[in-house]
Amino acid sequence: MGIWQRIKTGMARFMEGRNGPDQLTQCLIWVGLGCYVISWITGLLPLSLAGFLLYAWSLFRMFSRNRVKRFAENQKYLNLRGKIRTETSQFIRRLKNMKQYKYLRCPQCRARLRLPRKVGTVTVRCGKCGNSFEAKA
Repeated sequence: MGIWQRIKTGMARFMEGRNGPDQLTQCLIWVGLGCYVISWITGLLPLSLAGFLLYAWSLFRMFSRNRVKRFAENQKYLNLRGKIRTETSQFIRRLKNMKQYKYLRCPQCRARLRLPRKVGTVTVRCGKCGNSFEAKA
C-alpha cells in the first residue's frame, strides 16, 4: 500500500461519523473567501477577522459529530436560500411584466395579485382567502 493510499484511508477513517461539507459549510467557505479578498483590497481588518471566523465555523461544522444538529442547521439555510431565490425570481418576473400587469396585495392575507392594465376599477376577489375589494388597474 502506497503512502497516498494510507493517507486516503486514514482520512476516511477519521471522517467516519462526522458531518463533512454540506451546502451551508460551502457557503461559509465562499463568503469567508470573499471577506478575505475584500479585506485584502481595502485593508479593513474586521473583514479579515470575519473571514477567519467563518472559516473556523465551517471547520467546526465539517468535523462535528452531532449530525442531527448540523442537518437541522443546513435545512434552515436551504429553506432561507429557497425563499430568497423565489422572491428574487418573482421580483424579476414582476419587473418584466410591469407594462402588461399591475401587481397588488390582498389587504387581508397579503397575497400577491395580478391585474391586467387598462381595465379600469374592478372588484378583485383574492384566490387565497376569498376577500373581495375594489382596485384600479
